[in-house]
Amino acid sequence: MGRGFLSISIIAVLLLGGCAGRGSGDSAFSVSDSDAASRAGDPAEASDITAFCREKADSALSGMTLEQRVGQCFMPSIYASADLPTLRQLRHYISDLHVGGVVLLKGDLRSAARMAGMGAEAEMPLFMAIDAEWGLGMRLEDAPDFPRNGRLGPGADERLLFDYGGEVARECRRVGINMVLGPVVDVVENPRGVIGSRSFGSDPKRVADLGVAYARGVESGRVISVAKHFPGHGSPDADSHKSLPVVRRDAVELDSIDLYPFRNYVDAGLSGVMVGHLAVPALDSLSLPAAVSPAVIGDLLRRRLGFGGIVLTDALNMEGARGYDASAALSAGADIVVGPENTALEIENVIGKIRRGEMRAEVIDDRCRRILFYKYLMGIDAGREVSLDGIPEDVREGADSIWRRLVR
Repeated sequence: MGRGFLSISIIAVLLLGGCAGRGSGDSAFSVSDSDAASRAGDPAEASDITAFCREKADSALSGMTLEQRVGQCFMPSIYASADLPTLRQLRHYISDLHVGGVVLLKGDLRSAARMAGMGAEAEMPLFMAIDAEWGLGMRLEDAPDFPRNGRLGPGADERLLFDYGGEVARECRRVGINMVLGPVVDVVENPRGVIGSRSFGSDPKRVADLGVAYARGVESGRVISVAKHFPGHGSPDADSHKSLPVVRRDAVELDSIDLYPFRNYVDAGLSGVMVGHLAVPALDSLSLPAAVSPAVIGDLLRRRLGFGGIVLTDALNMEGARGYDASAALSAGADIVVGPENTALEIENVIGKIRRGEMRAEVIDDRCRRILFYKYLMGIDAGREVSLDGIPEDVREGADSIWRRLVR
């Protein structure tokens, strides 16, 4: 399935019990903590655990309806707010639309934890994702806030970035978040452009080294990382929230600059890549937005780079994707459609296309199988209880020391 399945960090997760099931009594769907722990001294067993999680995903898929399979491929955005209308919306996403996850927008830690608790009780627990490019404080008002990537101190190195990623993962786990939409590994050409200080800079090697180290730290803490914005948003000045940027680099420049950090991320076996809304004529003669481009996702990311992990789109409600629907992204190779304008309508559209024979059911089965695999691989199916006690105090307990190291 490609290099997205066997990273050192993922193997460590597995050996710590990442495939542990809910203890439902069905031996085909569970593995005890002692079984997983017994493998901790023998990384050669990782392939067996990977095979186990694949088998588990296949078994779960076989028992799902078409509506459930399609729903897993969607990740709508929702405010991290525990008010009644928002909680009702989350319940609608879970119970009626069977979504595979949600992206948390602005809110607070206790609300995020309460929503994560609801997500853990879904028929297939949710990916609880968040943009945490400079920590949870980017979205959650009472969470620790770290420096932007482009403003890290001169002492920032791979060891520190690994520790930083581990600290962000600890904070995420405390409130039930299991996916970080980061790091940003775009190589910036113009520091004042739209990506700017969100990136680690203009040196492809530094961006790759720091981005991969951070992602390894995140995944060592049993949280999925998602590198963005493939194939690279660092050169255009236009903002894909407002229009479709065009990447003017030729194939050689793309390979040596923009793709360099993503190639390193893929080679490290890390878990997720977000594809941006970018027209790249050197890669796609039709200049389709990358998130709906078979040339960018299927040919480049999957086949040439060998990525076997989860492919997410950037938010489909952005102007850069205007005129394209979720079925186009899924057909192009995306596994998860993020932030559609109307989730229910998009799900209904995909289901209708499959039933009319306009889209192959195997496409959705492939996407859903990979999503389920990663949920089992990272232990997201375990339905861990999230306590509201001690929030936000204990979320912040390790943040100050990391912040001081990042700025010096």
